[in-house]
This record gives sequence, structure tokens and C-alpha cells, in this order.
Amino acid sequence: MSNTNAATASTPGEQPSALVLGPRKEACHSDPLVHHGRHFGRTVHAMTNFKALITKGLLRMGELADEPEDSFSAEERREHAIFNTLLQSIPGLEDRLMNGSAEEVAIISELLQKGASAARSDDTKGLKGPILDWITPLGQSLDPPLGRNVKVNRGFHHDTTGALLCPAGLDWSDPEIKARLRSGEMAIAGDYWPLFLYRGCIYDPADPWNGLFRSQLLVSAFKHIFTSPSSVDKEPKATRAGNARIHGMTRVTSASIAYVATQVRFALSSASMFSRTDIVMDSERFYNSVFELFEDVDEYHEVNSLITWWNRQIFPSFSSAQTVVSRNSALAKIKEKRAALKAAALANRTAANASSGAALSGAATGSH
Repeated sequence: MSNTNAATASTPGEQPSALVLGPRKEACHSDPLVHHGRHFGRTVHAMTNFKALITKGLLRMGELADEPEDSFSAEERREHAIFNTLLQSIPGLEDRLMNGSAEEVAIISELLQKGASAARSDDTKGLKGPILDWITPLGQSLDPPLGRNVKVNRGFHHDTTGALLCPAGLDWSDPEIKARLRSGEMAIAGDYWPLFLYRGCIYDPADPWNGLFRSQLLVSAFKHIFTSPSSVDKEPKATRAGNARIHGMTRVTSASIAYVATQVRFALSSASMFSRTDIVMDSERFYNSVFELFEDVDEYHEVNSLITWWNRQIFPSFSSAQTVVSRNSALAKIKEKRAALKAAALANRTAANASSGAALSGAATGSH
């Protein structure tokens, strides 16, 4: 069983943020919650500390239930929205949390954390090699070559990966900029986004939304993670269902785009281990900065347009427009006949009611 102190809730002032990675812990056994945790981390929030999220969520549903919404900070409201999404995505979870012991709640948190951490680790390993294929020009090779399993020469140490990771607004072709990035003299914070996020790596400072999160590299990585590795080449050969189908995913979520962007950024880098304490890659800050942009109500129209674009790339059957039924199709004829039958039935009822009303009126007149 897990450490008993995992079930002990700290005081509100000492609680860590629910939207940062929690400590790595091995759960004692396999459980469907691990399965749910994998999908939750990929599509709802990748940096969730499940213990903190659940502890705070239960507090909001209990002792703080009567507190007005505006008494909570924006961060607390975001956390609670993610907690509610967690409850809605796992059948029976709310009852288990509300009625379970402190130890059971701790175990649930650990299992969900195990799933999210395992998915992140699997995707990190899975992208390490294939991403080199996607960034290599057709019919050419990288110069110098890069190892598929060794990352030390990636990042700013290599011209190809360096150009992709170069922050938007900086000129990778400038020798001084390149030298400062390679030496580490110029530290890049997580919220200073790289050029690979843009279509064709073209950044327009006058219109920073133009092409943002629409790069082919991101699309390839998304397909690799959510549909199947073979779907990247538009010739699916996989015999096993991809993660999207396993979890019944039919729409792209904004969080899944942020997750894939974070994974691609890490795959291009020279960092060997994905860690929340890595101040060089600052992956946690990068992910949260993207996530927060997608959650910003002022950016609703741009984000909505972006999600529609992504759905068309990943799910071929998706359409943002309502499909019009052909006038001469069998389906159209069925609907037409059903409508006619309903109209006839309604007319008959109306006539019957009118006849009944006239009869009653005549009877009332005769009685006088």
C-alpha cells in the first residue's frame, strides 16, 4: 500500500498548486483509474497534481460550498473547473470520493497520477525517434546526422532543431543570437514560444495568431499520439486502436494541443529527462502558458477557429457545418414520409377535438 501520510491533507495555506506535477509514486496495483488518468493527462490537463486537485475539490464541495464564487482566485476557479471535468469524465468517481475513506481517496489520486505520468513517459519515448523523420527534408538527410535515441546534440546545438526551437521574434540566422542560445547565455523562459508552433515557421509580429499552432509538425505528432503512428503518413496500417478510439475521443481539445506542443518542444530539445524542475526547458511553464491562452475568454473566437481547424486535420468525418440531407436520398424520403404521417395525425386530432367541442357545445345549448 502507499505511504499512509499520502492520505493526510495539509492546511489550505500549505497546499501545492493542483496544476503542477505531483511527486512520482508507484501505485500498488492496476486499476481502471490508471486508464482514465492517461487520457485525462493528455486531453484535460497534463500537469495536474491529482492529490492537490482532489483535496481542494472536495473542500470546495464541503466546507467551502457556501462561499461565493468571486471569493476564489482565478487559479482556484480554474482548478475547480478541472476537478469538475475529472468528476464528469469518470463514472462513479464523485460517489467514491465523497463516501470513501481518506486512504481510499489517496489511492485514487495515486492511480490517476500513475496513468497521467505513464502516458507522458510513453509519448516522450515514442516521439524521440519519429520526430527526426518529420523534420528531415524529403529526399535529404540531416547534417550532421542526429541519433534517434540520443538527444545530446539536439536543441540549439543543431541547426535544424535550433531553428525550430528559436523563439518567435528572434532571428536564428543571426550568428550572435545563435551563439548566445547555444552557450546558454540567453535563457529562454517557457512562455517565450518557439517558431515550430507556426505554419511554415513564419511568425508575423503584427498578427501573432496567424498560423499559430497550425504547423505540420504538430499535426504529425498529434496523429502519432492519438490516432496511430502509421496515420502520420495518411496510410493507416495499425491493427490496434489508437488512443483516441480507445477513449471514444471524436474531437480535439485545446488541452490536447497544448500537450502535443509540449511533447514536440521537448523532443526537439537536448534535454534527456522530462522534469517539472527542469529550469532549462521550463516545460511546465510552457504548457501552462499555452493552456491559459486557450482558456482566455478574450481569445474565444481565435481558439474556436483553431479547434475547428484541428478537428478537420485529425478527424476526417468532422464537420463544423450541419450536413444537409439530399432531397432525393432514401433518408430524405423517410423523413418526408414521417413528417407527412405526423402532420396527418395532428390534423386528425385537431378535427376530432373540434368535433368533440362542437358536440359538447350543442348539448349545452339543448339543455337550456
